[in-house]
Amino acid sequence: MRDGPGQAAPRKREEPPPPGGFGDADLTCDAFLGGRVMLRQPRRGYRAATDPVLLAAACPARAGDVTLDLGCGAGAAALCLASRVPGLELHGLEIQPAYAALARRNAAEAGTTLTVHEGDMARPPAELRAMSFDLVLTNPPWYPPGAPAPEDVGRSRAHVEAAPIADWIAAALRRLRPGGRLVAIHRAEALARIVVALDGRAGDLRILPLSARAGRPARRVIVAARKGAKGPPLLLAPLVLHDGPRHEADREDFSDAARAVLRDAAPLRLDPTWP
Repeated sequence: MRDGPGQAAPRKREEPPPPGGFGDADLTCDAFLGGRVMLRQPRRGYRAATDPVLLAAACPARAGDVTLDLGCGAGAAALCLASRVPGLELHGLEIQPAYAALARRNAAEAGTTLTVHEGDMARPPAELRAMSFDLVLTNPPWYPPGAPAPEDVGRSRAHVEAAPIADWIAAALRRLRPGGRLVAIHRAEALARIVVALDGRAGDLRILPLSARAGRPARRVIVAARKGAKGPPLLLAPLVLHDGPRHEADREDFSDAARAVLRDAAPLRLDPTWP
């Protein structure tokens, strides 16, 4: 909430962590996928929750695929995908050096090979520009420039757009081979901009709305598309994440379908023909 007249001035925004990375005292170690993935992430800063898990679950990956997590943060989505689909060649691109270092550490501790490249998605490093991928997954910043920003610089860069979603879609498509798939999670209100950015460049769209509870509007969507495809879009029935009309107690109330994905590593098949 913004400060009003007579309220205390906001605290000065914290400086970003040093390029060498976070210290152990700055981190927590959190369980994802029922403990299949253990992720170190900053106590203060960008912290992964359900979105990267849902994103990874919607990826139609097969062993041997070359994959890129565009804006990988501490590696949550990439490591969740690797936990479900062994034998992938995993790459990540992250603009914040401290988070890139943390993603490398998380992958090493998980025994997973994840090559983390540092740079801007619009101007990736040369070694990444030379590659093409079977699958690109991304969880871009959600909020437009000028939106209230978190005090923590790392969290602000992860949440507030420095580039519009159309630029993220274009960057992802440039990295895909012909026929490769893009999977993204974003706010539902960005869906029209995503579809416009994909028009004429990728088709065979699959759109999965994510609703917090039955009967509520979807606030998030997962969008999957295939580069160069011409198939018609398909709007799927929403995934309802929580049971009941409201949160009643201090405990998880995930729906059975959401729990299968978030705790038991079940895939989200946006098309029955996908792996």
